[in-house]
Amino acid sequence: MPIDEELMREHLALERTKLANERTLLSYTQAALYFLLGGLALFQLKEYVELRYIGYLALVFSVLFFIIGIWRYIALNRKMKKLLRPRKNLVTEEKKEENPL
Repeated sequence: MPIDEELMREHLALERTKLANERTLLSYTQAALYFLLGGLALFQLKEYVELRYIGYLALVFSVLFFIIGIWRYIALNRKMKKLLRPRKNLVTEEKKEENPL
């Protein structure tokens, strides 16, 4: 049975998209951790009390980045699952047409 190159290309493209989605989530998480560390470092500076507000702002950005990253990851995963469902149904229908039994 020969390999369908178009189907293989589509499968590899979906795998690349999944990996890119995971890298994007890791980037958002990394940025969130940097903001968290920056905010905590600003709290440690006792001589500069005015910088505490920037520390709070960094902590808020940290939480926002983390939430946005997770939200985008879940949203793209749902889109990918919706894209895969019709394709599977199409393949099974083609097989049924080939073998009517």
